Amino acid sequence: MSPPSGTASGPVVTPSRVVAGLCLFAPFVSMLWVGSYDSIDPKFIGIPFFYWYQMLWVPISTLLTCIAYVLVRREQAARKQATRPPEGSEPK
Repeated sequence: MSPPSGTASGPVVTPSRVVAGLCLFAPFVSMLWVGSYDSIDPKFIGIPFFYWYQMLWVPISTLLTCIAYVLVRREQAARKQATRPPEGSEPK
């Protein structure tokens, strides 16, 4: 069954959605790959690498989530604007 004319046909893969997905996926990969940060050295102000690496990802994850949010919101606004009829063409 096809959707009515003039409506979106479902999820669409766009470059901005791919980038947003990668922004959300990167923190998961970095934290789940424990072997990449399972060490004590190098220490940063006396804190072992294992701990400061994880804490470093807190602001990085926040920044990446904000980027993903902005990308998706911009795309939604652009799609909404594209489906809106032009000014003055509304039937009376």
